[in-house]
Amino acid sequence: MRACFMGLGYIGLPTAIIAAKHSVEVIGVDINPKVVEMTNQGHLHIIEPGMEEMLREVVNTGILKASLTPVMSDAYFMVVPTPFKGNHEPDISYVEAATRAVLPFLKKGDLYVIESTSPVGTTDKMRNLIFEERPDLKGEIYIAYCPERVLPGNVIYELVHNDRVIGGIDEASTTKAIEFYSQFVQGTLHRTNSKTAEMCKLTENSSRDVQIAFANELSVICDKAGINVWELINLANKHPRVNILQPGCGVGGHCIAVDPYFITADFPIESQIIAKAREINNYKSFWCAEKIQNAMLRFELENLRKPCVAMMGLAFKPNIDDLRESPAKYITTKVMQSCNNADILVVEPNVESHNVFKLTNCREAYEKADIVVFLTAHDLFKSLPYREDKVILDFCGIYKK
Repeated sequence: MRACFMGLGYIGLPTAIIAAKHSVEVIGVDINPKVVEMTNQGHLHIIEPGMEEMLREVVNTGILKASLTPVMSDAYFMVVPTPFKGNHEPDISYVEAATRAVLPFLKKGDLYVIESTSPVGTTDKMRNLIFEERPDLKGEIYIAYCPERVLPGNVIYELVHNDRVIGGIDEASTTKAIEFYSQFVQGTLHRTNSKTAEMCKLTENSSRDVQIAFANELSVICDKAGINVWELINLANKHPRVNILQPGCGVGGHCIAVDPYFITADFPIESQIIAKAREINNYKSFWCAEKIQNAMLRFELENLRKPCVAMMGLAFKPNIDDLRESPAKYITTKVMQSCNNADILVVEPNVESHNVFKLTNCREAYEKADIVVFLTAHDLFKSLPYREDKVILDFCGIYKK
């Protein structure tokens, strides 16, 4: 069969590659000409260990091709972003645009699946759009929702081995979608309806956001109380039924930092804990920026000169190049904007260059800096020796002792 993937981003491209590796003929569609060109040349435009070799293989055999426009296929997958309008209101216009793009190609017996994180009811809205524009397809195609649940850096394994939740608009659609994913997913495929599948994705990441908020709030309390939060959490987790997560400088990425808003936007009165967790995790980034600014001011008063500050990490989590919704990026920007003429070195070893920040080599920045701020726990940073002659602000547990 032939599958058309609308969107070749952090999820769309790996999924397309995995499907192609399992003998599905794939057309990958993206509106970015550079992404299409790189994909057709066998070059990965994202960082994902082991994925580029797989891409080259499926491109060289011709089973995967990238294009700016869709072509006639048997299955269509919407894997596009779902950003926000003002005030954290979900914007499904990308999903709608991708759906409209494949409308002329849909035919009897085709499968249409949304993988994009979406507000509850989005699949129903797209079903209505399809049948309004193409009434001839009513009852003739299969429509379902199937969210991804992968960890960047381990996508190859998790796309194949993780369980998936698949919800169709009817039983036949669920069965049809399961038949497709069964070609490469070894995890269990769990049947449900489309609304439950949509809410399941949002619930998973909202739950994690709440758990992280507890750890982040605890870290602020411990800082005020003069307690090492890393030691405290380690000791508390010795309890057989306690599993507190590790705090950081906030929450980032295009899942945990975003998905809770899909619930709070539609259920503002009911989602009290979910909304508060978002506030706490956003506040942690603001709190970190203030701690850095205060440390810089204290250094200047004590040494009669402005400090050199190394901001270590821009990615939202360790060992990846993904800067989406990154609290580290927000903190770095806020510090730079509030401290005119300060000597601030920005380090992100997983990114070659950035259009806003001038990047500095890790060890060069560490040697030169008076104040070292660890924002992302990259493995490279853990090899740096602790220096008593530097002011070290460790927001991600590089030096947990």
